[in-house]
Amino acid sequence: MVTSKVVTVGEIVVEIMAVRPGNGFREAIDLVGPFPSGAPAIFIDQLARQKHPCAMVSCVGDDDFGWLNIERLRGDGVDVSAIRVHEDAVTGSAFVRYRDNGDRDFVFNIRHSANGHIGLTSEARAVIAEAGHLHVMGSSLVSSAIIEAVLYALDEIKARGGTVSFDPNIRKEMLGFPELREALDRVLAATDLFLPSGAELLLFSAEQDVEKALGDLLGRGLKAIVLKQGSEGARYVAADEDITVAAFKVDEVDPTGAGDCFGATFLAGWLAGLNAADNLRRANAAGALAVTRKGPMEGASTVDQLDAFLADTEQAA
Repeated sequence: MVTSKVVTVGEIVVEIMAVRPGNGFREAIDLVGPFPSGAPAIFIDQLARQKHPCAMVSCVGDDDFGWLNIERLRGDGVDVSAIRVHEDAVTGSAFVRYRDNGDRDFVFNIRHSANGHIGLTSEARAVIAEAGHLHVMGSSLVSSAIIEAVLYALDEIKARGGTVSFDPNIRKEMLGFPELREALDRVLAATDLFLPSGAELLLFSAEQDVEKALGDLLGRGLKAIVLKQGSEGARYVAADEDITVAAFKVDEVDPTGAGDCFGATFLAGWLAGLNAADNLRRANAAGALAVTRKGPMEGASTVDQLDAFLADTEQAA
């Protein structure tokens, strides 16, 4: 039996942010945080806030940073039974400072943190057995154990008639790792809903023209592509449909997590059968709300908050 429960596998971190823009961390500066974070964690939290059943496979340390994340996810409705609490490793972290031009400097502790212990535990296998949909975040495929867990979940869920969504969330430089490239190709071959941002689309096709690349990817069996275009809105392309919906204008405070909130909101609507135009509008609203709060998960929104934002926008139009 195929259920609607969604599972994702990937990193959980805390994010600690510089209060003022500047270059790097080579001096004492004011910081704010810790904030719950990690792209798949932001995604699954937003999905839970849409009242959709979901679970996450991950690993945190038995420390305040780990429990901060678990309590946030559990409180918002995520099944956290497959988030391992490691007794020795520490929770992953990311120190972030914006530059004046909008670029960012990072100091990461991810690979050698508790995230390095993510794998196919008995609890992970249990939540995968309950799921009817797998969401893959390409940036999470940084270790052999995570790749193994993702591909196991992919094979299990597709074998029983489930579906897969895929957000690449990668930089071109990451593709030099052969194991990652092979995993990305396997995931794409099984993907139903593809969610690239801007130029990421062209990393997965030999075609370097957007329209030709869209045709190439749809011809491989993808059901739909949602092209995230930031302030230019979003585009939904399927075999018989091509729709673009403009972004909402808001005062941006922190763009981190906006794409994850967009993707989770769109997936919730897609699984519920919502039409593409309305679904893009709701997803754009989620992305807009996400950038108005400082902290990667602080701008995640509930169904009621999205409804209120859309109603206010329609009244103002």
